[in-house]
Amino acid sequence: MTNTIPPQGSTRRQRRQRRIVLAIIVLFVALIGATMWQRANPFTIVTQIEIDAPPDVVWEALTDFDAYPEWNPALAGMTGELEVGKNLRFSTDASDDALTFEPVVREVRRGEYLRWEGHLFVPGLFDGEHAFVLDPLPNGGTRLTQSENFRGITVPFLTGWLEENTRPDSLAMNEALRDRAVSIDPDR
Repeated sequence: MTNTIPPQGSTRRQRRQRRIVLAIIVLFVALIGATMWQRANPFTIVTQIEIDAPPDVVWEALTDFDAYPEWNPALAGMTGELEVGKNLRFSTDASDDALTFEPVVREVRRGEYLRWEGHLFVPGLFDGEHAFVLDPLPNGGTRLTQSENFRGITVPFLTGWLEENTRPDSLAMNEALRDRAVSIDPDR
């Protein structure tokens, strides 16, 4: 019986292949862990404004997508049906390099609550869940709370950009919605 010793190069190649496979497995596990952590710990932006118009008037302004070009500085060209499971479509602005999103409506409670969820390219990469809450105030007005939860493996690298760009857009939209609702309120 002869004992064959493998050539030195083949042993090195096998070790290198094992290291590569191990590195791929570690990277895959880290990616899954980061995705799970990001799902449980979204980056959230919340803005609020009080509007001197009742919730039904604010709702009418918020959901009149055809009028968005007249007043909405944050969402351009919004189209779609406000029905759970249906897609909306909008762009971040009217420029050629604007991002276009097609989120799915997740919840609609007329005059109270609207929520949609969208993804950039593929789910898990960069996801956003946008919500509008309309709370009646004792004076007959409305407190609008607009929030967005961002999740996905790219979000930790984009929080500064989101804070610098998305928060001002939300604040500008809140103010424009306030002005729009007050202007269409039949009781004013």
